[in-house]
Parts: sequence; structure tokens; C-alpha cells
Amino acid sequence: MDISLILAFLALGAAVGFAAGLLGVGGGLLLVPFFTFLFTLKGVPGDLLVHMAIATSLATIMFTSISSVLAHHQRSAVSWHIVKVLAPGILIGSWIGPWIGKQLNSAALAMFFAVFVAISATQMLLDKKPAASRDLPRALGMFAAGGVIGILSGLVGAGGGFVSVPFMTWCNVKIHNAVATSAALGFPIALAGTFSNIYYGMNTTDLPPGSLGFVYLPALLVVSLASVFTAPFGARTAHSLPVKSLQKVFALSLFALGGYMLYKAFR
Repeated sequence: MDISLILAFLALGAAVGFAAGLLGVGGGLLLVPFFTFLFTLKGVPGDLLVHMAIATSLATIMFTSISSVLAHHQRSAVSWHIVKVLAPGILIGSWIGPWIGKQLNSAALAMFFAVFVAISATQMLLDKKPAASRDLPRALGMFAAGGVIGILSGLVGAGGGFVSVPFMTWCNVKIHNAVATSAALGFPIALAGTFSNIYYGMNTTDLPPGSLGFVYLPALLVVSLASVFTAPFGARTAHSLPVKSLQKVFALSLFALGGYMLYKAFR
């Protein structure tokens, strides 16, 4: 891999890790557009670009979520009983999501990602939490909710926080517990989604050297290492900066990244 590409992946991982620690968001929505851009520079065929970007994004979350979960667990913020009942649906949904994505061409997948990013950015920009109006559903309802969260996350290469946090707060889970529990859910999402992308991408032709299915291993390694190191710095910085203002800047950045994905869809 070219040294300039390695440096670009290092910078991307450092930025994503810092943003995750600072704003409490996963890096998937940031990683996918940048992976798409960098994979374009590498010469990845256009019909594989978005599939590989989403798959590699999910794989990085599998590693970076661990440090986040440990930090939340030390503060006893993770509601493990919720993780336990959502995880089965999430595992199945996260396996199905990449399968659905494989049925779509790269342009359609890029359009879906752009729409999802726009909705997520609007949610962050307005900073409106759904009113707590009910309790968590029973086992079957939690299984279905986990399935929906998993499918959406597997399709867009994200950790699911933009779906799971509003769902839990709507069901009377306190916001700090919802955020911490969402971080814990990121691992099963990423685990199932990664193995699904490896399985469904195995027999795909024209994959670049270093690929395992749709996952590009060099990018996974470099970005994961960099983001794990910078996430704690972001978490510390969050206590000294106006995070609400930064969230608005981040949301506007997501709109720009969503616009780039739309450009790739129609190009």
C-alpha cells in the first residue's frame, strides 16, 4: 500500500477516534464517505466502492467499540439487560443488512446512505430527543427492534446509535444509559455485519489485494489502531469545549459528506 494512502488512513482513524470520544458518536457515518473517496484513489472498481467502504467501516467499529464499552461499563452506565434482549435481533439483522446491500448496485447503496446520513444529521442538528412515552416492549418487540437496528446498521456501515438511542429514550431509558448501551450494541452489530460482508463478498471478482470479502484489511488495521489511541483524548476534551456547538458543526459536516455520497451515486 502506498505510503500516502497509509498516512491518509492514519489521519482518518485519528480524526474519527477523536470525534467519537468528543461527541459520543460512532465513526461509521464519517468513515464510509472518506473510505469511498480513498478507495477511489486506490482504483477500486466503481461497482465495489460503496460496498467495500461500508464493510470496512463496520469492521473498524468491531474494534473501536471495545474501548468505548469498557469506559461506559466502568461508570456502570451500560444497561446489560437491554443489550441481552436486543442482541439476538441485532445479530440477525446485521447479517441480513449486508445481504440486502449486495443486491443493490453501488449507486443505489450510496443514495440510501446519503438519505440515512441526512436524517441522522438533522436529528443531531435539532438535538431533539423523542419524548419518553412508553416502556420497553416485551421480548418479541425487542427482538424486532434489534432486527431493524441491525439491518439499518449493516446497510450503512454504522454502529446503530442514531437508531438505538432514540428508540431507548422513547422507551423511558435515561439518555446517558441509552448512549452507553448503544455503545455496547455496536460490537454485535459490527461482528455480525463484518462476517456477513466477508461471506457475501468472498466470490466477488476484481477485489483489490488485501481484501477479505468486501473488507479491505490494510485500511481496517491502520484506521482501527489510530482511532483507539485518539478516542480517549476526545473524551477528555469534551469536558472543556462546548460540545453542543461542536455537534452542530459535526451535523453540518455530515450533510456535506451525504452530499458527496449523492454525487458518487449519480456520477
